[in-house]
Amino acid sequence: MMKRLRSLLAIRAGVAALALGAALPANAADFKFAGPLDAYTLDPHAVSNTLVFAVLHNVYESLVQRGPDLALEPVLATEWTQVDDLTWEFKLRPDVKFSNGNVFNADDVVFSFDRAKKGGVASHLAEVSRIEKVDDLTIRMISEKPSPVLPNQLVNWMMLDKEWAVENGAEAPGQADNSAEGFANRNAMGTGPYVIASRDPGVRTDFKANPTWWGEIKGNIDTATFFVIANPSTRVSALISGEVQMIDGVPPQDTQRIEQTPGLKIAATSDLRTVYLQPDVARDELIHGGGAQGNPFKDPKVREAMNLVIDRDAIQKRIMRGYSTPVGLPIAKEVEGSTDELNTPTAPDVDRAKALMEEAGFGDGFQVTLDCTNDRFINDEATCLAIGSFLSQINIEVTPRVQPTARWAQQINPPAYNTSFSMLSYSPYSYDAHQFLSGLAATRDPAAGRGAFNIGGYSNPEIDRLTTEIGAETNQEKRSALLTEALTILKNDNAFIPIHQLQILWALKEGVEVVQLADLAYPLAWFKVPE
Repeated sequence: MMKRLRSLLAIRAGVAALALGAALPANAADFKFAGPLDAYTLDPHAVSNTLVFAVLHNVYESLVQRGPDLALEPVLATEWTQVDDLTWEFKLRPDVKFSNGNVFNADDVVFSFDRAKKGGVASHLAEVSRIEKVDDLTIRMISEKPSPVLPNQLVNWMMLDKEWAVENGAEAPGQADNSAEGFANRNAMGTGPYVIASRDPGVRTDFKANPTWWGEIKGNIDTATFFVIANPSTRVSALISGEVQMIDGVPPQDTQRIEQTPGLKIAATSDLRTVYLQPDVARDELIHGGGAQGNPFKDPKVREAMNLVIDRDAIQKRIMRGYSTPVGLPIAKEVEGSTDELNTPTAPDVDRAKALMEEAGFGDGFQVTLDCTNDRFINDEATCLAIGSFLSQINIEVTPRVQPTARWAQQINPPAYNTSFSMLSYSPYSYDAHQFLSGLAATRDPAAGRGAFNIGGYSNPEIDRLTTEIGAETNQEKRSALLTEALTILKNDNAFIPIHQLQILWALKEGVEVVQLADLAYPLAWFKVPE
């Protein structure tokens, strides 16, 4: 099976490579679009964040990427093969330059590996113990245990120019909470189809086509401006008035109005991102709460009660207007490892939830602060407030702390994990549940790059063991069984309380052609706009 996999990957890589050739847009056009929040850092190795990746993939490139059909395709690697159970070899694309003119080669890959392993994207490389330069255009990645799906995990590991980083004192990655200001936080130097021409953080980012890019821009966008418009109504107004040609994060309640406006249309597709709650189960006391002795979240009965009292169908109908899918796991239904049985949402049972709280000794409830965003995804603040209302039925008094993503992330992210209860979202770009297990459910282990974004500090030795076994298992049938076992444990522990799977909801001017990827990216090189 592994030989067949290697052959298919090599063939796909080679065919796709032949189709690429350097070219700028044939009919250069300007594109203006807006979203609810900004990429809060330009450092490609600082944080594993969907929006950061969405913006930076226009400037930086990975060895591989997901194409419009979501198939894995070559970028800075032209082909890859599994040499043996522990070793993957990647052939690098020749004649590639960073936008400053520096040549891309294996030294940049090795540097980007060492740098990323110290940053917020370390979990993407957790299965790799070391990297070796074979020659200027060949590298090998070596694991301690077999890693049969390694290429899938590399789509958001981006290549940084070693010379540029050294010259500007950016050898170390920025912090995931953006607390440390570094040169790479505000400046970018990649090999991608666009360069950042100017930037006002939190306000706008201007892109310009990279004239030295090795690839071909399939669309016609030469320049683009991304505006940050936090207020949903203001975003919609900007589209209707013609100030922008596309908006992200359309409020579901405004879709009918947009569709009935001449010259406008809605573009929607399934999003891999799921929204879930994670209580702090690591600390012995609530750091943002009170009214009870100790930490109530450590009791599995309390967590089960919380899961039982949330009415996901009500959230879908009343808040999301149908633009979400209730889930029973903190991963989307399209992700490898999900099954219909496991991902069926828990039916509300308030009476059972109240009984569990009594059994746990918390019948009178307690107080806790719920950390949420108000600009990260569709109706996040409204969902946060609804969660508080549901939990009040079992005497958990929730105080929502709703913040813009930049401040929220700085608070809850490593290294501080300064939260007792958070509403989170996650999109496994590998389309495989092992990524969630490794990065968000495994016991925090900074040295190994595991569990970095396990915000609630969940720790279960069985999950750790299964995560390791899944990462090394090459037999698909056995691997699926291990995934089912791990996700069953995760579901029964209720340390991650799923809410729903989102949809990507954009509004466009007629004539604008876009490609919507499940990872929320803005692939400008594939967009076309009327001239």
